[in-house]
Amino acid sequence: MEKYEMIRDRLYKLRKLLKENEAQWYLCDTADPHNSEYINPHYREREYLSGFTGSAGSLLVGLEGAYLWTDGRYFVQAEEELLDTGIILMREDDAGVLNIYEFIEEQFASGDILLADGRLISCKRGRKLRKVLKSIGAGLKIGKNLVDKIWEDRPQDSSAEIRVLPAELYGQDYSEKLSDFRDSIAMKGAVGAVISGLDEQMWLFNLRGSDISCNPVAYAYTVVTDIGVSLYIKERALDDELCRYAREKDITLKAYEDFYKDLPLLCFNGSVLIDPDKTNYLLCRLLEKSGVDIIECRSPLDEAKAVKTPKEIALIRDVYLKDSAVLTRFLKYVKEKAVSDKTDEYTLALRLDSMRAQIKGFTDLSFATISAFGPDAAMMHYEAGEEGSAKICEGNFYLVDSGGQYDGGTTDVTRTLAIGGVSDTAKKHFTRVAAGMLALQNAVFLKGCGGRNLDILAREPLWELDIDYKCGTGHGIGYMLNVHEGPAAVRWRMKPESSDYPLEPGMLMSDEPGVYIAGKYGIRIENILLCIHKTENSDGEFLAFEPLTYVPIDLDAIDPGYLEPKELRWLNEYHSKVRDKLMPFMESDEERAWLEKATRAL
Repeated sequence: MEKYEMIRDRLYKLRKLLKENEAQWYLCDTADPHNSEYINPHYREREYLSGFTGSAGSLLVGLEGAYLWTDGRYFVQAEEELLDTGIILMREDDAGVLNIYEFIEEQFASGDILLADGRLISCKRGRKLRKVLKSIGAGLKIGKNLVDKIWEDRPQDSSAEIRVLPAELYGQDYSEKLSDFRDSIAMKGAVGAVISGLDEQMWLFNLRGSDISCNPVAYAYTVVTDIGVSLYIKERALDDELCRYAREKDITLKAYEDFYKDLPLLCFNGSVLIDPDKTNYLLCRLLEKSGVDIIECRSPLDEAKAVKTPKEIALIRDVYLKDSAVLTRFLKYVKEKAVSDKTDEYTLALRLDSMRAQIKGFTDLSFATISAFGPDAAMMHYEAGEEGSAKICEGNFYLVDSGGQYDGGTTDVTRTLAIGGVSDTAKKHFTRVAAGMLALQNAVFLKGCGGRNLDILAREPLWELDIDYKCGTGHGIGYMLNVHEGPAAVRWRMKPESSDYPLEPGMLMSDEPGVYIAGKYGIRIENILLCIHKTENSDGEFLAFEPLTYVPIDLDAIDPGYLEPKELRWLNEYHSKVRDKLMPFMESDEERAWLEKATRAL
């Protein structure tokens, strides 16, 4: 059966269940019970129903139509994957495109019922849906999961072992973090908290898991009260070391499977704090029904873990140097031999993954490697398959976006290479992407600035060409945790549900402008930056960035005629640092000669 036929069949079965449940609509977000960005295959319901494999999107299925919302990173990919399924692509933030709430207001009838699994939508999402539906006389029911009834051979949920980090790998002891957290929630008027975010819990307890591919987290809930701490984890994930650690730290271990049963019975001697973005709607409703006074705000743990300690920063710097050296060696191979070896995108991804795995302390990739040639690179989150992978040939760009999880840090880096000659227009695009990346990397700014203040530095060189890359410029990076981390981000657009968070010394931020021309090529250049203190005077405290990534930018794709003198100086200065940092890692005269040429001054 063709893929689109399978999708149509699944939607048919879902609609049949909708009728049996006297409902007209079903909502399927990209989510697990913790509102994680990347999710275990067990929870990929939206992907199962739609065939769209991107990491962000919402599917709304009605008795007569189906609609998928996703952002600009995935427009090209979604168009291809939704072809002939009958699902209509809703391009988020495009002019004239209704968002999901506007669509509900316009398309739902009074009396319509929307079904959703309350565990798989956030508290904030559930409340807004209920409000909008109520305004038009429609309703929301969150008790049933219809996908579970039609998904044959559904993957099992994960309960992998949990690792207790050795002291040399974490920046602060659990007891200190807990004390700081209790102080933070007390300042907000709470005596306790229910923590749902997986990376927050791993950071707090100095634990790491592997329940989600490339994300070193374990499925868990944490309840903090004024008298104790309970950690709910999968029973199959328990081992002697974790039990011993919990006893030493006075952490009460409980079964993850009992959490929802226990929730209404928990005793809080005052208000309880939750993060409405990371807490699911069912959990929120159960707390409300138990009569607990709820305080909603961004989790203080989310803010605390974003600022890396001096010890963590030292480990991160070391990891990034080793990671940069391996990527540079890989780029040398691509430039010199990928065409003659008749290799393809998939094989190149495997090659780089294998090279990275040889770095001491490597534990996993930080995300599936994006290895894309020509038109495939126009899909921001493209993943090459073993079948149908494009061969590398001359006359276009090859883009590789990759990273690793290590004992000592999480990496993320993108480079784009010209394979043979490329057009003058392509060179212009590449050069202006490089200019934008370097402009942000060299920014000096007052403390208190958020990413929204800085985004124009990276984007302006492309806006001057009437080009935009339909996504943010930068995201935070976790420490041995998720490759995408809040609360800070670099972006120009302010959405109603989001806020701009000030950058602080110790934060890591990606810097990744790009150009994506559907059917032709994609260009992205990404460095990871460490926010640092620069100086302080009567005008305030000034901050700046230190690059952690030291990898050559392909000079074969640079046209100096499209660089201003300041931008050319930035490029040459960066390449001088790359040469100095990486030369000790080069293993032969041939590699050293190649690095000299790749980082030569223009």
